[in-house]
Amino acid sequence: MRRSLTSGGLIAALLLVSVLLGVWGLLLGSRPLRPEVLPAVLLHPDDSLEAVLVWTLRLPRSVSAFVGGAGLAVSGLLLQILTRNPLAGPGLTGVTSGAVTAILLCFLLLPGVSSAYYPGIGLAGGLAAALTTAWIAGSGARPMRLALGGISVALFLGAVTTYLILLSGPQAASLFFWLSGGFQGASWPKLLSMLPWVVIGTGGALACLRAISLFSLSEQAAAGMGLSLAFWKPLLLLLAVLPVAGVAPVAGHVAFVGLASPHIARLLHPPGPGWLIGLTAALGGTLVVAADLVARTVVLPRELPVSIVAALIGGPVFLHLVRNHRITSKEEG
Repeated sequence: MRRSLTSGGLIAALLLVSVLLGVWGLLLGSRPLRPEVLPAVLLHPDDSLEAVLVWTLRLPRSVSAFVGGAGLAVSGLLLQILTRNPLAGPGLTGVTSGAVTAILLCFLLLPGVSSAYYPGIGLAGGLAAALTTAWIAGSGARPMRLALGGISVALFLGAVTTYLILLSGPQAASLFFWLSGGFQGASWPKLLSMLPWVVIGTGGALACLRAISLFSLSEQAAAGMGLSLAFWKPLLLLLAVLPVAGVAPVAGHVAFVGLASPHIARLLHPPGPGWLIGLTAALGGTLVVAADLVARTVVLPRELPVSIVAALIGGPVFLHLVRNHRITSKEEG
């Protein structure tokens, strides 16, 4: 009970920090707003420049950053549990690279396809990359082989993506920036296109707590408790890729969040898988909101890629926790 209250308090604190960062972000930008103007703009939006800055540009961007970060963090958690690999994440398993490459191929080769189909295309690409990683690693692969397989797939798809962007002509600069990860240009329609994928992935994970608990022990334990691996492994993989498919069309390749957030959440000792998922989502969302705020304000009027800032913010914390609480791989056998 005490640990549940502690985890609940941590989640509430992280949500509060995200809200405060988001409100602070509404004031900052190439045209800063005075704090006393903000309440009137939020409560009574109109056609003024201040209302456009808040409601059209800054607020949907901050909300998108939180939703995207939470989704990527939960995706990383599911991949780590499914593969029993502490290095697993949307980036290191090739899932993000697969989604981004599929979307980019569609954008360049089939320009007539509506962007509304990009999440589905990203889902297909992410699943294909994940299955390729599993095929390279082989049956019963240990975590290190899975990591090497994922890195190989990610490097190959990264090379393909770079080549495609170089062939894209005048669009190369904007595509490179999208590929580096960021929520510039996020809008309410883009948020609405991303939200269902993150909600289904996260909600699906919360609905599969028993299976996740058993997978956290071992596949043998899960099978011994009557869990059908042939059903649950593909389902959990699908739930892990869904958030990436939704986030990739909006933000590109946002790295580090899916790797670090689950580890930090575990080191806070949540009492069960439900609290672990909640903490992971809150950590990922807060990290990306903070990173996005820094990325768009530290070198005004330019922007930095969110992935770089997220690594700079969360990296030292992650390394400190890892050094003081050793993270080990859960190899089978």
